[in-house]
Amino acid sequence: MGDDRRAPRVVVGVDGSPDSYGALSWAVRHASLIGAGVEAIAAYDLPLEMGWSAPAVDADFDEAETRRALTEEIRRVVGSDSPVPLEQHVVRGNPADVLTAAAEGAELLVVGSRGRGGFARLLLGSVSQQCALHAPCPVVIVRPRPASAADRS
Repeated sequence: MGDDRRAPRVVVGVDGSPDSYGALSWAVRHASLIGAGVEAIAAYDLPLEMGWSAPAVDADFDEAETRRALTEEIRRVVGSDSPVPLEQHVVRGNPADVLTAAAEGAELLVVGSRGRGGFARLLLGSVSQQCALHAPCPVVIVRPRPASAADRS
């Protein structure tokens, strides 16, 4: 009988924001400590504000642009020689739904937090909040690092 266990993996949501850079960096460092691979997931969705008069959206272009941006972010954050096995996935769909589905069987799901608050968060919810509530594994939310005195000068 074969071994059906998958290698340990850390799933990380990547969206091109500075908080996403922090989440990707954290995920790669943690994965290297526990001997896991990383799955970097970029989700894209068609705009909700499309109306009857909106021009047709080219989903293939959105996927290609998202894939290009994901590759570039990994190159900027991790470099060309990742210390862990790193897979890239671009998936069309709601980011929170895509990430929670991808996290099935993962050791950890890592997401950034833009720190949005107030009415927008109450109305829309946030990806990190939805992942924390619905992910099938532990979730790490990487918050922005406060600026140090050296950063402000």
